[in-house]
Amino acid sequence: MQEFISNSVAETEEIASVIAEKLKNGGFLALYGGMGAGKTAFVRGIVKTLCPECIELVHSPTFAIVNEYRGNGINIFHFDLYRLTDDDDLYSTGYYDYIEQGGITITEWSELFEDAIPEGALKLKIEHIGESGRRFTLC
Repeated sequence: MQEFISNSVAETEEIASVIAEKLKNGGFLALYGGMGAGKTAFVRGIVKTLCPECIELVHSPTFAIVNEYRGNGINIFHFDLYRLTDDDDLYSTGYYDYIEQGGITITEWSELFEDAIPEGALKLKIEHIGESGRRFTLC
């Protein structure tokens, strides 16, 4: 288990850069944290590190459910599971097909579909601390 503290969006992106080095094609990162925890800012830091040519595309996939960042030699699939209600919804997004493509899959609101998180996935819990701080705990 590793723990990181951030007091700004820039620091969150720096932490993401460190964790990005642990991700390879076929990797999976499950994010846990409430509304406004900084999940999308964190994903922006991952994309900036691994797929910088896609950085302008990064935004919350809340309404699209999944955003694809297809870069030079690496693809990142960024899911927001918040609006899904059951396993049929998850299946209909192509979730399992994306995982099988061999890119990096990142899910927000992973706690809603814990059974669908692959064994061996990295798990990152994001918590508010104080006014603007965040604690990132990687398991």
